[in-house]
Amino acid sequence: MKNTTPSTPVSATLDNPAPDSVDAFFKRLGNSADQLPKRLKQFADYIATNPDRVAVSTVAELAEGADVQPSAVMRFCQEMGFSGFSQMQKLFRSDYSAKWPDYATRLAKLREHGTETPSALLAEFVEVGRASLENLMSTVNPAALQQAVDVLARADTIHMIGFKRAFPVTSYLAYAFEKMDVPAVLHSGIGAMNMEHLIRPNDAVIAVTFAPYTELTLDMAARARATGADIVAITDVVTSPLARLKAIQLLVAELDVGDFRALSASLSLAIALAVSVGAQRNRM
Repeated sequence: MKNTTPSTPVSATLDNPAPDSVDAFFKRLGNSADQLPKRLKQFADYIATNPDRVAVSTVAELAEGADVQPSAVMRFCQEMGFSGFSQMQKLFRSDYSAKWPDYATRLAKLREHGTETPSALLAEFVEVGRASLENLMSTVNPAALQQAVDVLARADTIHMIGFKRAFPVTSYLAYAFEKMDVPAVLHSGIGAMNMEHLIRPNDAVIAVTFAPYTELTLDMAARARATGADIVAITDVVTSPLARLKAIQLLVAELDVGDFRALSASLSLAIALAVSVGAQRNRM
């Protein structure tokens, strides 16, 4: 006879308790994202990019935003250790109430005035830049930032890998390290020159990539990891492909104006990282 007894929710098991903070939630998600079924991974990527929406949206709204069925949202909650969506939402509401201001209303007001003029467009980029900078204080884990500084400070040579939109970040890091006499190599790809042979086991790599992730950056970071080098990732979400390399992740969420994203937060993180590394190396 077929057993019709409902299965025990994942959150009810002693070996998989629900996360007690949003930071713990994203740490668990980063460790398990690659093992999730396709639709659950799709939803995971969506909320990793839009964590503030969990606190204010319904199951149907989140499902629509992620382009999955509501049942996938419920299965995801249980996979993460919750009894259901309401328990997960309660966690996000309590943790993010002070972290994620409502910038959507301000941006909507700017867009009401249009962006026909350069000054209106400038105002909009200033607003999203400011919002991205304030969000940076919530997305970058202080412990991860200190760990990244420690790893980079003791590295023989620091290698910067990042292309397309990420290239301004890596090139600025190279400039800052050069000014502080920190041994560093910028892998620019100019002239199709491959300098991966310079990466040694005692080196460290700063890999910078944002969705849609650049395959060349991912491939080079993977080969550097195989060599034995440490990886520090500047990326957008905890489910970034760089997570599977056991990289130290520094997360940056840049807001956009239309389809254009500035690098206000990314460059601020880069200079803070570079100056911290330079200062720590001087103390060693």
